[in-house]
Amino acid sequence: MPTNTIKRWDIFCRVIDNFGDIGVCWRLARQLAAEHQQQVRLWVDDIASLKRIWPETNMQEHQQLEGVEVRIWHAAFDASTQPADVVIEAFACDIPDTYLQTMAKLKASGKAPVWINLEYLSAEPWVAECHGMASVHPATGLRKTFFFPGFSAPTGGLLREQNLLSQRDAFFRSQWLNQMNIDPAPNSLLISLFAYENPAIGGLLAAWKQSSQPIHCLVPEGKILSSINQHLGKTLVCGDIYQSGSLTVQVIPFLTQTEYDKLLWACDINFVRGEDSFIRAQWAGKPVVWHIYVQDDDAHLVKLQAFLAVYVPKDQALRSAITQFWLDWNEAGHTDSSWITLINLLPAWQEHCKTWTQALSETPDLAQQLCNHCLAMPG
Repeated sequence: MPTNTIKRWDIFCRVIDNFGDIGVCWRLARQLAAEHQQQVRLWVDDIASLKRIWPETNMQEHQQLEGVEVRIWHAAFDASTQPADVVIEAFACDIPDTYLQTMAKLKASGKAPVWINLEYLSAEPWVAECHGMASVHPATGLRKTFFFPGFSAPTGGLLREQNLLSQRDAFFRSQWLNQMNIDPAPNSLLISLFAYENPAIGGLLAAWKQSSQPIHCLVPEGKILSSINQHLGKTLVCGDIYQSGSLTVQVIPFLTQTEYDKLLWACDINFVRGEDSFIRAQWAGKPVVWHIYVQDDDAHLVKLQAFLAVYVPKDQALRSAITQFWLDWNEAGHTDSSWITLINLLPAWQEHCKTWTQALSETPDLAQQLCNHCLAMPG
């Protein structure tokens, strides 16, 4: 719902995962502006990444997009920049020192900005305990609150626009597929594949070629394409279609955020990566396979297991099948055999995903919770 108080927001984003970080920040910025009538300024250090997901972006220092002021975040930050009422450092990026010093001066005059550290998404149990905790900066005395997105009520929730699910339900699948020149064979299983490079693709492609049901795999231009080409011995590029056995691979353009949502809605199963596409796949209500961003010391596998612990159903067979295939996909395991086990349970998997999405939709979304927190603060 729209808020009654307009505040200025600065969102700082350093691009690490190509499109996951900027994807989340751009969706948040747009939602704050469009649905909550907030004045938002987005600082991003890699404007080219934003242009990939939002082609209307230009390479200028300063521009207005979708009601959001977009600025390039240079290493030499303009010391005259005045902080906003709400300052969000996304994914633990450090705001510029000169900006922090100006925030400290505002605090001295009784006008300290609300400072938020928007963390990465995780289903680990400690997230609910740490969400909303604050720390005091040792040099400035400024208070910073840690905001954790999550899948349960005690967390900050997930990004979800007010009309997202109604748009999904009104989506005209056949029309969109026709517009995209996608023509799967009758009774095909339509699969989207968006992932990092992955040696586990070999076993999966082999299983798909031998499938009893035709499989039409849509691959947006990206990192996984090099792995596909390596295992097929091909040099597929955008627009190419490869067919072998029961498998058809079609390489499609890298999609804007709006079009990517439609891809997720159109497909029967979605392979996603990172954070932004992973969240959007939850709202599609379709079976999903997550390729998590690799971290040092296998910390990403802890996060993967934590999500599986809350996501998988009570049914033991389906629970085991989802868990095994996800682990094989993320640890270069035997995806051929675990895929066959999982796909034989597809109807139950589909039903589970609908139930899961419905449950998620009953919790307040991330933008709303941020507004509730920040607009309640003095200033």
